[in-house]
Amino acid sequence: MGQRGEPRRVQTYDGELGAAVARAQDDDEAAFAVAYRLVQPGLLGYLRGLVGDDAEDVASDAWLEIARDLRRFRGDGAGFRGWTATIARHRALDHLRRQKVRPRPAALEQDVLDLPGPHSTHDQALETLSTEAALTLISGLPRDQAEAVLLRVVVGLDGPAAARVLGKRPGAVRTATYRGLKRLARQLGVDGVTDDAPRTLGEST
Repeated sequence: MGQRGEPRRVQTYDGELGAAVARAQDDDEAAFAVAYRLVQPGLLGYLRGLVGDDAEDVASDAWLEIARDLRRFRGDGAGFRGWTATIARHRALDHLRRQKVRPRPAALEQDVLDLPGPHSTHDQALETLSTEAALTLISGLPRDQAEAVLLRVVVGLDGPAAARVLGKRPGAVRTATYRGLKRLARQLGVDGVTDDAPRTLGEST
């Protein structure tokens, strides 16, 4: 296990991403393609949870902004995922304001569900989900829990990074994630779910 309990495969993933982003900032188009390949599945899954079938169009708008402002980014692979998620969320909210509709959770692609992410005792809840089950269960979560779960497990952000994307306190996001995953795990009949949040979840809402 790596720092903060993250498995080494997540660190390897972020290491590859950070290296690709650094090369892309030096106008390496192949490196930008690598960064896109590593980030897009999680980003698209997150956007599907916000705008449903319009996710690909919103993602395209987000990537245009990402490419335009790439030289301004400072940080590592994990930071890049947070930065791109923030941009994508802004584009999604702009889209929803134009459409004048509420965010609507939608099905998650299976390859998105298989992406590495921060592990907790409830990760197995999402690992067992099919696309149809994801549509049903994620849509049943309160909005704050659904978005927190998408950012933490699908995009793979840690608590502070997810909090920055959402503009909330890290403790509030950790709690929303825990409650969402706990609810999903309970609905799936996953063992090992307790009534009390782990101490690492920090402050409550």
